[in-house]
Amino acid sequence: MPASHLARSERVRLCDVLTESGQVAPTLCEGWLTRDLAAHLFVRERRPVAMPGILLGGPLGELTAGSMASALRRHGYAGLVAKVRSGPPLLWRPLDDIVNLVEFFVHTEDVRRAAPSFEPRNDPQLDAALWAGLGRMSRVMTRKIRGVGLDLERPDGVRIVARRGESRATLSGGAQELVLFLYGRKQVARVSLSGADEAQRTVREAPFGF
Repeated sequence: MPASHLARSERVRLCDVLTESGQVAPTLCEGWLTRDLAAHLFVRERRPVAMPGILLGGPLGELTAGSMASALRRHGYAGLVAKVRSGPPLLWRPLDDIVNLVEFFVHTEDVRRAAPSFEPRNDPQLDAALWAGLGRMSRVMTRKIRGVGLDLERPDGVRIVARRGESRATLSGGAQELVLFLYGRKQVARVSLSGADEAQRTVREAPFGF
């Protein structure tokens, strides 16, 4: 299945999870319930003025928070989920697979893994697409690691060199778990870390996420 189709199917999966969970379910996004996540998803695609606040935080983050609150008041939770489910605005559509597959996967897991009934997902096509994304984005995703090298290793032994350095660590796990770790969901990512003690410590302590 092409990545664009995976992005669409992951959008539907995320909206299904949001609908099933209701608007006050917990998420792995600190301080956010599912209603906050739905507002974030809506604003991210349909309120470009709020994008700098999503990326940079600070005073600009206050503008984004205001946009999220306004969207929730205007459309309601079910309305926001329906808007997200309907697909990206016209100008976003050519970029849907590039900017949304990983985003929607991570946020789907933000809801799923905050629930006690969580079960891992067995989806080889998704794994392949996420691994390809790691190949393109691993240097950006690990940019806050300083002074050590890091390899990403999937279960079959294939590796991506994410950071170069003499003192090295290896982060091992399935593509889904590696993506979650590098997106700052360390507490739920099912990965193992090996290599030089210094490198392991640096990776454990490094801030991840966007």
